[in-house]
Amino acid sequence: MPVLQFKGKTAIECYHHTISHHTLEFDAKLSVLGKGEKPALDGNLIIEGDNLIALKALLPTHAGRIKCIYIDPPYNTGNEGWVYNDNLTQPQFKEWIGRAVGKEGEDATRHDKWCCMMYPRLQLLKELLRDDGAIFISIDDNEVHNLRMMMDEIFGPENRLGVLIWKSRNFPDTRPKTGVSVDHEYILAYRKSSDGRLLGKRRSETKYSNPDKDTRGDWTSCSLLGKATKEQRPNLHYDFVNPKTKEVYRCPPATGWICSKTTMDQKIAEERIFWPRKAGGRPREKVFLKELESGVLGFPSVIDGVFTSDGTEEIRQIFGDQIGTVLPFPKPSLLIRDLVAQVAVGDDFVLDSFAGSGTTAHAVLRLNEEDGGNRRFILVQIPYEMKEQEKNKFNICQKITAERVRRVIQGFTYTSPKGKKEKVTGLGGSFAYVCVGKPLFGEYRDWGKQLPGYDDLAKYIFYTETSRDFDRKAMNEKTGKIGEHHGTSYYLLYTPDGQEDRRLDMEWLKGLDKMEKNRSLVVYCEKIWVHRDDLAKFEQKTKRTVRPMIVPFNLK
Repeated sequence: MPVLQFKGKTAIECYHHTISHHTLEFDAKLSVLGKGEKPALDGNLIIEGDNLIALKALLPTHAGRIKCIYIDPPYNTGNEGWVYNDNLTQPQFKEWIGRAVGKEGEDATRHDKWCCMMYPRLQLLKELLRDDGAIFISIDDNEVHNLRMMMDEIFGPENRLGVLIWKSRNFPDTRPKTGVSVDHEYILAYRKSSDGRLLGKRRSETKYSNPDKDTRGDWTSCSLLGKATKEQRPNLHYDFVNPKTKEVYRCPPATGWICSKTTMDQKIAEERIFWPRKAGGRPREKVFLKELESGVLGFPSVIDGVFTSDGTEEIRQIFGDQIGTVLPFPKPSLLIRDLVAQVAVGDDFVLDSFAGSGTTAHAVLRLNEEDGGNRRFILVQIPYEMKEQEKNKFNICQKITAERVRRVIQGFTYTSPKGKKEKVTGLGGSFAYVCVGKPLFGEYRDWGKQLPGYDDLAKYIFYTETSRDFDRKAMNEKTGKIGEHHGTSYYLLYTPDGQEDRRLDMEWLKGLDKMEKNRSLVVYCEKIWVHRDDLAKFEQKTKRTVRPMIVPFNLK
């Protein structure tokens, strides 16, 4: 399979393993909670902070639990002013940090920067997805080719559910620079594994009726015309007769019929042909509703009927006219609602790590109100997307993301274009506002004897992974096993004196395979010396899953 190469890829491929775990700290004042409700990581969350750090912070509690992910990352048009801020140590990244990404022709590495920003985030999002989960990503022509290759590499081309076309523009652009009105965007849909799928859309039954009182129930008529010439399919070219009227129906020479004469005779005998009442008409087949194999159709690859202008109107109603300049072109909640409904049901988690104006939470609350579900949302939004916002202390997460969700929950009023006050009833619900805090063990350097003890670190890891109390008696420092829970074994490869790096490599994995009964492994270690491809082969051969994790601080 061809793979995408870009400047910085070698450094970025394993970067998500090196990010320190951070705390997630609740802010009661910014939360919207019901009476007596306490903030909890198991409920609706709005997280303020860098989404790369926030996603890593969610792993201990949410890895493998997210059913549906929708993200709307920067399209890299050159007009967005997004800034590369991932703190890698290599010189090339130091040159990028804190600078807005430029336009095509002005910034030679703009696509490299975008790929370096997306790659580790996609890797973490995959870890958070359930095995039967799916991810949707909005994008346009600027990066769709790069995104598809990255997704194929990380998720696998066999897990590509489809590339959806969203007709985002209601009316053609009257002043396109190239003469082409770009009326669409893309939504890439991938699943984590073969367990994932889209639910599809219910087949409309409105066209089914029973005007002739057929005992087999409601039916609709379908064409009997084929698609092949006589030279291509001679057995589909024949004439047949209405047994009651004796009228002969000649074969259409360009198409033939849809089935052979034997099958057609059987349909006639079973009275499955709807004969035309007027001369010159063509017979049609009666298709009965109760005989359909499924009442579900595939989700369409072209999405029409909901537009960017609908999202803009939603924001205008909630905030007024001025807010559109801060977050232009918001997605309409109906679009995301329809995507979420294809995957998430019941109390499933829905995650959006580029939350923007909070449309995904709006869509989840709307869907819950419509079908009685209890889906939970997790939004992640950086406080400042551009330097100007930081300079003016305009915190997007607080003033737009959370505020929109609060108004949608509690209800709001707006002024219609005709000047009339309109009241929108709240959808109900709640959320805990969370801030990404400090690294769990601080920014350690040259700790020496002050490094945490093995059992202290083991206790932290086991608790954050399982939310269960730690049993020191079950710990074996020699093998590295610190406990197990629900069929998963947890390992910690670590020396508290800092003199020896305990690493995860293929030799250790092969030795472990002989004595470990559980099929799911989580391994915290000081260094990862296993290539992704080798790990995948090991998992396939042993029928195991291995999640490697770097211990959450720098040991040297």
